[in-house]
Amino acid sequence: MVAGFNFGILVISSLLFLSFYVKSVSPASLEKRIGPSAYQRCANYRVISSFFMMIVAVNYMLYYWFPLQLPLPRTFSWSWRVSAIIALFIAIPSLYLMIRGAKDAGEETMTPKREHTMYGGIYTRIRHPQAVGEFPLWWVLAFLAHSPFLVLFSFVYVPVWYYMCVAEEQDLLIRYGEAYEEYRQKTGFWFPKIGS
Repeated sequence: MVAGFNFGILVISSLLFLSFYVKSVSPASLEKRIGPSAYQRCANYRVISSFFMMIVAVNYMLYYWFPLQLPLPRTFSWSWRVSAIIALFIAIPSLYLMIRGAKDAGEETMTPKREHTMYGGIYTRIRHPQAVGEFPLWWVLAFLAHSPFLVLFSFVYVPVWYYMCVAEEQDLLIRYGEAYEEYRQKTGFWFPKIGS
């Protein structure tokens, strides 16, 4: 019963963080309807989205003690230390991209500002470094929970993050117009363009 409740909260919180994140990356679109207060509202949505993302992370950890009864092994056949090493190998590049992207985006990471210009730094190579850094962290948590099911379930977040990035780009096209379209032509979505 606890396992089902934990997993249910995980799924509901995942849907909520997706919903609020998509709302948070649409300030220019929202501004057309409600005016300049759209940017503060989107910042609030980002905080709410982050809260639900933290709930999902807690659910991942709780899954170690409260796994679903599934036709999969409860844990991997190797020791937890091996899973921890795999998690570390995923975490190092992921955290680098996430932190570097947040540094180069500045306060826009959590608080969109109407007057903010397009980003530099790592954003001159890829358009969504924070996303590329964040979604693999679900595999980090899954391996730390030593759970084959969570490793498989974490693949769900690839299209989720893709959708969030596409939603963000739609609003950035409204905010920056032709300059953003030119930037998209020169810069890779999740990976650098060959020869750019």
